[in-house]
Amino acid sequence: MLNRVVVTGLGVVSPLGLGVKQTWTSLLAGQCGIRSLNPEQFASQQSRIAGFVPQGNAAESAWTASEWLSRDQIRRMPTFMQYALVAAKEALSDAKWSAENDQDRTDTGVCIGSGIGAFEDIFSTSLLYSQQGPKKVSPLFVPRLLINSAAAHISMEFGFQGPSHAATTACATGAHSIGDAAKFIQLGEAKVMVAGGAESCIHPLAITGFERSRSLTTISNDSSRTASRPFDKDRAGFVMAEGAAVLVLEERQHALSRGAKIYAELAGYGFASDAHHLTQPPADGNGAYRSMRRALQGAGLLPQSIDYINAHATSTPLGDVAEARAVKDLMLGEDGFTKEDNVCISSTKGATGHLLGAAGAIEAVFSVLAIEHNVVPPTINLEKVDESMPNFNFVPLQKQEKRIDTVLTNSFGFGGINASLCFTKSKD
Repeated sequence: MLNRVVVTGLGVVSPLGLGVKQTWTSLLAGQCGIRSLNPEQFASQQSRIAGFVPQGNAAESAWTASEWLSRDQIRRMPTFMQYALVAAKEALSDAKWSAENDQDRTDTGVCIGSGIGAFEDIFSTSLLYSQQGPKKVSPLFVPRLLINSAAAHISMEFGFQGPSHAATTACATGAHSIGDAAKFIQLGEAKVMVAGGAESCIHPLAITGFERSRSLTTISNDSSRTASRPFDKDRAGFVMAEGAAVLVLEERQHALSRGAKIYAELAGYGFASDAHHLTQPPADGNGAYRSMRRALQGAGLLPQSIDYINAHATSTPLGDVAEARAVKDLMLGEDGFTKEDNVCISSTKGATGHLLGAAGAIEAVFSVLAIEHNVVPPTINLEKVDESMPNFNFVPLQKQEKRIDTVLTNSFGFGGINASLCFTKSKD
């Protein structure tokens, strides 16, 4: 029998602020973390908005690296790793977990992923090499590039000697990292896993690349707050964002034996490939459907058990429709609901933008908090639902309070990658 996996700690660095409390409060209040970029630095870009982590002092729930990290850590870690370490610190403090002995150290592992990683390092070092030669390349260049270095830094900071793992599956990275970490616990390879995703690649070249793939919205530079509008008829593409989110996952009996607070249980993890197109989902969202179905099968649940779906919906014309169709096939099929408006689904990317490799992780945190507080976060900016969408309850504009025992959260990425996590209230 597989071990059961529960969530005992949460940590967040996001465009809505630093820390879980600040981010969650702002999300429920309908606030938005998307702002205008420096007009001089991004003068050549069509899209000049992004969801970046607010800069400032810690008292304002904002980011100044030196308030959180030593000079040596800042030197050795690119920004996405810095975000990951700070989110991990909050999650571990929340879980009240530290490795006090050899057994604790070997029983605790880390699984932190990123979709793109140290983009600025690649760009700036390439310029240095081209203009001034190989002697200008830092000896830290390669260690700062490696996606798994985020997990390594966290492991070294806290002395964790269990599994060290890093997923990199585009925008499904955060969800895959959490699901993979849960597998280690289920199979007895670890008792505790620090799991999540981090991203920081808001850069002119990165934005240009996504513009060229016709993924970003380029028509909302004068209205940053309303630029990301999942499921809305006027949506025109996603808004790039940055940040990190980390969950402490724990074998259930281990958590109970030490009296840990249990937020929720990670009951199911599903994944599937579209095998269709590198950047576009199939119109019927078949890969997304199979991913959600497998997550429910792993949890031993029927579709009608789902109280809330935290959608991947990034505000793209194709992606939002494909996901909605997949949800319709799942939730209104055999063993599902009989009416479309019984389906409760929202996208939090209107508030945060799209955190790419960290998206699945921060949305897992939101899903867990929805269960904890019995409240559904809103889809802000959803003024008029696209007529091609099913008649779901998309939770437009304002949060909704309701009993939430089970949440399904989706993450999809370039390459036809699909991942779904199913969280439930922890039961005996």
